Parts: sequence; structure tokens; C-alpha cells
Amino acid sequence: MKNIVVANPKAAAGRVRSLWEKSRAGLEARLGSIEVRFTTAPGDATTITRRAIADGFDRVIAMGGDGTVNEVVNGFFDAAGLAATGTALVIYPGGTGGDFVRSIGMAGVHPIEALENAEDRLVDVGRAVFCGHDGRELTRHFINISSFGSSGLIVDKVNKATKMFGGKASFYLGTLKGLLQYDNQRVRLAVDGQAEELLVNTVAVANGRFFGGSMMIAPGALVDDGQLDVVVLGDIGLSTFLRYSGKIYKGEHLTLPGVKVSRGRVVEATPLGSEPVLIDLDGEQPGRLPVRYEILPKAIRLFAPWKTAVAGAG
Repeated sequence: MKNIVVANPKAAAGRVRSLWEKSRAGLEARLGSIEVRFTTAPGDATTITRRAIADGFDRVIAMGGDGTVNEVVNGFFDAAGLAATGTALVIYPGGTGGDFVRSIGMAGVHPIEALENAEDRLVDVGRAVFCGHDGRELTRHFINISSFGSSGLIVDKVNKATKMFGGKASFYLGTLKGLLQYDNQRVRLAVDGQAEELLVNTVAVANGRFFGGSMMIAPGALVDDGQLDVVVLGDIGLSTFLRYSGKIYKGEHLTLPGVKVSRGRVVEATPLGSEPVLIDLDGEQPGRLPVRYEILPKAIRLFAPWKTAVAGAG
């Protein structure tokens, strides 16, 4: 098997390079010989992944946080939006954000130990078409969660701040700062054509279950069911978040006042006010509404241990 690691050496406050050096022997014992490519700029992981797939690599190992994983996932799609299924994605968590790995059985376990029980499965990927910061229409893919509202502002703050306290603490502090500054926005939200106007704090469009540094925002989401889970946090603010944050982290918030849940294949959102509504996409902040999401069922192969990750898993 031909394997390549795509790593962001700046992830986790610069600890990923040393993580690779410490992990290489164990990974090669599990997967075979591995080449490594370090990224040097935003977007590098996508370019490196596309080249690796063209060069016939069997596995691409994304080493870093959710942002690195997202860039690698985008590298599995060509310019026409067609996905490569002959290469498998492997995730080796090492960044500040590690939300997606919680949905695929890799949380709380050493990655090499987790990969001992891994196998290939086809998983869904989300596609988002939205407005970039420069006003141009952009298309990006996501494997975990995209959201909009206060989450877009929060992610922007977290990515610009120190992450020395780790993922959960960094996102929690960023959430408090973001909610202090954010005014809930009115949007038009349509799920499979069923539209309504809402005043929202955050809307999560979920393939995976966790975001924001381990909040289980979409506890019913499965990565292979061909559906997007849409979780609306309506007209709530900082005081409500503080009151219910424990339930949100545990995924026990879906029946609380102001929370709505639906599922569908296509989700569209349009802002109804004059303020920009920012988007979070797998922990990055690439643009704003309007946005159109669609699910791409069983689009790419993922090599993972699969504990509670997919329909039928225990």
C-alpha cells in the first residue's frame, strides 16, 4: 500500500511536526511505508492530496486538526466536483480541533491503537455553495459540520487567538466572547424545499455529531445515512448558553425551548437582514450567507475504527 501523510506543522501550536516524528514508526508498523508532505500555506493540503491521488497513493493520512482534515477532504474532489474513491482517507488527530474524530471512534484512544481495528467504509460528504469574503461564489466540501450565525464569529475568534489551552477550552472561551458580541439574525431556511423565516443564533448542518470543541450539537447524525441533520438554536443568547451548556456538550439539548431539528438532503439559507451572517465549515470561516448545502452519499472512503460512527454500528 502506498501511504502519504499530509501534515500541518503549525497545528496544535506547532506540535504536529514532533507528533509525526514520534508516531512514524508505529504508523508504518500498522500501515506500511509512509511518505510525508508538510503544508506551508492555506490550501496546500488540498493541492498535495490531489497530487497524491493522481500519483496512485492508496491512503492519504490527514495529520492535524479539523481544518487540515477539511482541506484534505476537498482534495478528494476534482475541479468538476467528482470524488476519488480509489484512495482512502485516514485521520490522525493532532490539532486544536478534533471534533470529527469523536464521531468515528477515535476519541480517547491513541490513534495507532484505534487504527488497529480500522477498516474502509464509504461515507457521505457535504457540499456547500456560498458567498466568499470577496463576494464571489465558492464551493467547498465538508465531512463534519458546517454552521452559520454566532458559530461563524466564534470560529473566527478562536482561529485568531492562542490555542495553548487546548481545543475544548479554546472553543468555550471563544463561544463566550462571540455570544457577547453577536446579535441574532433573521434568515430564510429551507430544508428539502420546506421554507420558513427564523430568528437564529446558530444553525448547524451536520454530517458528523460534534463541533465547537466537543459540543454534541447533532447527536443523531450519522456519516453514512445520506442525510444532513439540521439543528437550529433560535433566539437564544449568552445567558441561555451558560444555563444549558452542559446539556449541549452531552447532546441533551434537542428538546429545550428555542431548539428545532430536521433532516434533509438539501439545505438553503438566505439572510434577511443587512448584517453578514458568517459560515463555519469544519472549523474554518470561509465566507457568509447565502448558502446551499447538499449531501453527497457515500462519496469517499474512510479508513477508521467505526465505533458508533455509522448506521448499524454498536
